[in-house]
Amino acid sequence: MIKKQNTIAIIPARAGSKGLPGKNIKSLCGKPLIDYTIEAAVKSKVFNKVVVSTDGEDIADISRKCGAEVPFLRPEKISQDDTKSIDVVEHCIDYYKDRGEVFDSVCLLQPTSPLRDYNNIKDAYSLFIEKKAISLISVCECEFSPLLCTTIDDNLQIGKIKALDYKNARRQNLPKYYRINGAIYLLNTEILLQTKEFIMKDSLAFIMNNENSIDIDNINDFLYAEFLIKKKNDEVKI
Repeated sequence: MIKKQNTIAIIPARAGSKGLPGKNIKSLCGKPLIDYTIEAAVKSKVFNKVVVSTDGEDIADISRKCGAEVPFLRPEKISQDDTKSIDVVEHCIDYYKDRGEVFDSVCLLQPTSPLRDYNNIKDAYSLFIEKKAISLISVCECEFSPLLCTTIDDNLQIGKIKALDYKNARRQNLPKYYRINGAIYLLNTEILLQTKEFIMKDSLAFIMNNENSIDIDNINDFLYAEFLIKKKNDEVKI
């Protein structure tokens, strides 16, 4: 049994979205996109609070109905296209601190990762506590090794391909590389507020599979997520 910390989950959901308008509450297989993240956070049972930070009344209403707290509407100054995640998180932490609530750790859960499930969150939290980490970031294996990438100059001349430095350059034999998938950021609150950084040299990796790592930014991502969810639902029925 892991010893829980006092932890807040913050789900940032701005009303404006240029890549896919209204994506945070766009219906995905019958329910708003943001519901997937709220449900996973609540079902994980590792958080003292699950909070949605939004500037949109419609997002706030939907989030409350799904079980999240929405104690405020985010100020306009931190609801812009170029607003940083740290500003959103810090605003939320300060809101509760002003009301006498302090959290040992904070988890940022982006609503654009609908296939990140409650087990992913539980396992990430357990690893965070077990390793006494100050920062944990979810990752997945790169679909293609960066060692196979190259540059091309103005004359279309291909640059050096690093994979060719390996004696056996078959893709299967190249070292594994991982990318940040944007699904889970779990940090010590004090360290986060000091550094203003989610990723640091001591960050711990939490490895997720590629299917659960889908991050919705545009309509193609949305359609792929829809396909994966339908596929999982069909597998459950069988």
